[in-house]
Amino acid sequence: MNGKYRNGQIKMEDHDGFRSYYYENGVLKAIGHFDGKMQGEWRFYRKSGKLWQVGHLMDDYKHGPWLRYDHNGKIEKETYFINGKAQKDK
Repeated sequence: MNGKYRNGQIKMEDHDGFRSYYYENGVLKAIGHFDGKMQGEWRFYRKSGKLWQVGHLMDDYKHGPWLRYDHNGKIEKETYFINGKAQKDK
């Protein structure tokens, strides 16, 4: 999945046990722990750079609480996952 967008912006990079993904405009898209699979806390951002979602992954699956934020930075939804399956919303 390494590569660059047509404008030369990198799509993804690995650094010190973390992986970062970027939008074509250079804004951070997602960042989290990576050891061959997505693990631990991950943060996902909108193209504007504002936080969109925060949650934990275990072997690439959502696991534990996930928070989704609206465009104003307020929590709009909280969902609990077990092995990638939604259990409940708050």
